[in-house]
Amino acid sequence: MARPIWTGAITFGLVSVPVAMYSATHEHEVSFHQFEKGTADRIRYRRVNERTGKEVEFDDIVKGADVGGGDYVMLDQDELDSVAPGRSRSLDIHRFVELADIDPLYYQKTYWLGPGSSETAKVYGLLRDAMADTGRAAVGTLVMRGKEYLTAIRADGELLVLQTMYFADEVRDPADQIDELPRRNQAKPAEMHMAEQLIDSMSGPWKPSDFRDTYTERVNELIEAKKKGKEITPAEDAPEPTAASDLFEVLRRSVEAASQRRAASSGSAGSSSKSSTSAKSARSGKSPASRKSSASAGSSKKSATGAKTAAKGRSTDLGAMTKSDLLKLARDLDVPGRTKLDRPELEKAVRKAQRRAA
Repeated sequence: MARPIWTGAITFGLVSVPVAMYSATHEHEVSFHQFEKGTADRIRYRRVNERTGKEVEFDDIVKGADVGGGDYVMLDQDELDSVAPGRSRSLDIHRFVELADIDPLYYQKTYWLGPGSSETAKVYGLLRDAMADTGRAAVGTLVMRGKEYLTAIRADGELLVLQTMYFADEVRDPADQIDELPRRNQAKPAEMHMAEQLIDSMSGPWKPSDFRDTYTERVNELIEAKKKGKEITPAEDAPEPTAASDLFEVLRRSVEAASQRRAASSGSAGSSSKSSTSAKSARSGKSPASRKSSASAGSSKKSATGAKTAAKGRSTDLGAMTKSDLLKLARDLDVPGRTKLDRPELEKAVRKAQRRAA
């Protein structure tokens, strides 16, 4: 079992929930050492006193804050810890918010939160279930490794998930970073329509396992090729920017290519599914037609049950649903203007409609 990287308690109101924090992610990348070019001499970094040139032990290093005029205020770790609001090991909740209201721009890193002990699992479960049922996230702060973090805690299945976030003053204003952005509605209607078609033809469910780090794979292949003295094949050049005069034609060809890929994929999957269904029908003694009839009846019953569940406002993991599924749910709940809402707005509207119906 992994060791927690932080232990403390979530506090909200007069309730205290002991938790242990574990890292939820890790990055895979190729590890390199540094060498002087043309030699096998390693490059090393040392902590050196710039006046004496002598190396300094880590424990003998303190931090200095520049106060101007070449003067510094020196602070050791004990002094820094004395003002840290997290010295009490508390993760203080300041507000519960709609999860869909948090802009993903603010998210930093993800951690799992587990119960602090078996004795406190019931209180942990209560907080998790209450947050799941209300569809809200808890926004709070904690201090970890000498830094205060803004955090968002949400329910995810059997777990509470914590995501560290940037404070508002840490997020840059795009107007200060980007000189000029195109105005809206500059494209021709035909180009806009074709662009929307391309998006539709390339749309699908979010499956993390469908994506992998191909760059790291190529770097490892490069290392292996050089190790064996093989010839290195360079990657293709990046495509040229699309000219405005060619935009419609490039979009049209892109839609055709995407549609052909989807048709080929669907045909392969459909053939496999059809064979599997026929085999199951033969084993069960039921004809495909009778199975289809049963499936249709079951589907109708399932739809009615789903609509009833939605109308009663039962717990639904809206964050895991596709936009098309959200639209179906919004239709069952009679959400006004649903087709004009983007995904975060649609999720928020569905959640509110569920609470009204409940």
